[in-house]
Amino acid sequence: MSHDQRPVSGLSSRIDIALSLEENKPDTRTFPDLGSPVSPLRSRTGGPANTSSSSSSSGSFSANRTLPGTRKSGEISSGSGESSPTGPRPVHRRSGSTGPLIYSGGSSSGHNSSGHTSGGASSGVGTGGSSTASSPMTNVLPAGNICPSGKIGRPGAVPPRTSTRSDVLGTGTGNYGHGSIMWGGSVPASSPNSSNFQEATKRGNEYYKRGLFLDALRCYDKAVSLSPDNASCRSNRAAALIGLGRIGEALRECEEAVRLDPTNGKAHYRLAGLNLRMGLVDNARKHLSLAAHGQPPDQAEMRKLQDIEGHSTKCIDARRIGDWKSTLREADATVSAGADSSPLIFALRAEALLKLHKLDEADSTLAGLAKLESSVPASPPMKVFGMISGSYIQIVRAQVDMALGRFDTAVAAAEKAKQLDPTNTEVTSLLNKVRLVAQARLHGNELFKSGSFADACTAYGDGLKHEPFNPVLYCNRAACWSKMGRWEKSVEDCNEALRIQPNYTKALLRRANSNAKLERWTDCVRDYEVLRKELPGDKEVAEGLFHAQVALKTSRGEDVSNLKFGGEVEAVSTLEQFQAAISLPGVSVVYFMALGNAHCNQIAPFVNALCTRYPSANFLKVNVNDSHAVARAENVGIVPTFKIYKNGTRVKEMICPSQQILEYSVRHYSL
Repeated sequence: MSHDQRPVSGLSSRIDIALSLEENKPDTRTFPDLGSPVSPLRSRTGGPANTSSSSSSSGSFSANRTLPGTRKSGEISSGSGESSPTGPRPVHRRSGSTGPLIYSGGSSSGHNSSGHTSGGASSGVGTGGSSTASSPMTNVLPAGNICPSGKIGRPGAVPPRTSTRSDVLGTGTGNYGHGSIMWGGSVPASSPNSSNFQEATKRGNEYYKRGLFLDALRCYDKAVSLSPDNASCRSNRAAALIGLGRIGEALRECEEAVRLDPTNGKAHYRLAGLNLRMGLVDNARKHLSLAAHGQPPDQAEMRKLQDIEGHSTKCIDARRIGDWKSTLREADATVSAGADSSPLIFALRAEALLKLHKLDEADSTLAGLAKLESSVPASPPMKVFGMISGSYIQIVRAQVDMALGRFDTAVAAAEKAKQLDPTNTEVTSLLNKVRLVAQARLHGNELFKSGSFADACTAYGDGLKHEPFNPVLYCNRAACWSKMGRWEKSVEDCNEALRIQPNYTKALLRRANSNAKLERWTDCVRDYEVLRKELPGDKEVAEGLFHAQVALKTSRGEDVSNLKFGGEVEAVSTLEQFQAAISLPGVSVVYFMALGNAHCNQIAPFVNALCTRYPSANFLKVNVNDSHAVARAENVGIVPTFKIYKNGTRVKEMICPSQQILEYSVRHYSL
């Protein structure tokens, strides 16, 4: 079998290699000289004999020079015997407006552009050598010949040079025989933009490999502006956009690439990956199949697809039966499997967190969803739980907004859900409920401001009939009970609000005040300590904690005459000062330190914070370098060292403690 007649097997291996690369790797090949893929044909006289066959199933040239580079989709064939993704294609082009026409011979059993059978290969033109074709025929137009004049010339004759148009080879739409021509589809080498095009693509690839996606995108933008119909440039631009997280733009670039070249495996592969990230499994499966060109799809990507499909199906099934823990677990597993840009999965996760009373996490999930929706194109309409998926997302948003007291935005989201799915009864029912709850809250606020606390209680209660898990309504009603002096009822409603939203600061503050009225000092101090951590700069909270601690000590019979609010860390230098300070009633925390010590410098700000956080404790500090007598009396050899004294007796000693252990000890002995 001759070189030009051997079977073609390069395509499938090349695609396998491409698919094994990372999803967003750009086309890194160096563009060939698009304007001069082969040398002009030499005349019959004076040239060496051509020893290659002019009969080729892939379109061989009748010259010894071959194309540089490796052919990819949308690029020029190298003439190496590899077939194009759609079958064997001979190369046709003109060498220029003044050069001879170059055309390939047809196969021994091929068809010409008119559908007639070509009984033999052309004897070739240009080098003066004899043909090695086994069955030459005369008076037959070789497959792939282009006759600009519309006339068939004599066999073996070179057609006249009549064209002045610069035609460029590629996978265009004008097919003649086995070849194709792209009219103006790329940048000809004779164009002044050709070198700019190649340089922009090369630099873009270099930036991409280094992870500099924004710089790569600028280069690819320039290449696309020079050759907007080049599918490989579009695919490269998509890769840079993926690296920048601009999913929607990347999706549109890939779609444009496959429109320009439906056989572009890399663009299909990237489309599959983008659709998987958006949770669109069916679309991803289709593009994986197209990327494989009839071969088995990439197994790693298929496993990823199956994982995403399996977890998302389990997530939807769990939500359908109200198993919120499983819904959350499977939503997280779906995201971990690769669907990190799926609005539906994010909405399912937010709803599960809402039902599990994790409102802050639900809110942050919806914040991420809002950013995602601004960059990801809207998914095709699909039904989920009997409603359009976009409507379901708005319903989840409305419920979270309502739980967090954003009643106006909750109503707006529910109304948008109604617009998207006007005939759905569940959407209509939720819209009515949101409106009723928002009206009840507004009416209760107006009554509270006017001093009608009993009527305000009734209004908030009406809202809770429609939405029994709304912490804002419970907290507002607790304020009404507090105004009426019904402290027990106030504590009960605060408990309900905090059960739904554990870190609800308003409910904590109102419960602490109500417990103070009921003289439940231990519970009161506990709430104030939580508030102190949440609101470290709030003076009202700090003062409330101090008075609660004083009241708790008084209830235990402790002497609180020396306690003062807002104390600072007091410096002690003499042994007499030290002994007098630790002998006072209550708790004294002594910090032994040394200036310039790295550990002391690191923990000093935290000691100051503890002094503010626990105002009932007396904080002292001793510089061991200046107070040798105190250091010797207390046997301190390592700094920082902390000692806690209670009513003159040492109860705790810590050498280089962690911040967590130090605060735990201060809190424990301060109560």
